[in-house]
Amino acid sequence: MDGKLLELLVCPVTKGPLTYLPDVHELVSRSARLAYPVRDGIPILLESEARVLADDELDR
Repeated sequence: MDGKLLELLVCPVTKGPLTYLPDVHELVSRSARLAYPVRDGIPILLESEARVLADDELDR
């Protein structure tokens, strides 16, 4: 994920920052407790495509 792109992207739910997890190809919003997929290098920032994070995943 391009660092400059990551600086521009925000969570569509909370407008907060996102953290990229390259091992699982996801952008994580800790404040919304959601993980958005990145498919073929393209972030899918739709709430309907996001998965809810478990409590233990918030510590990553």
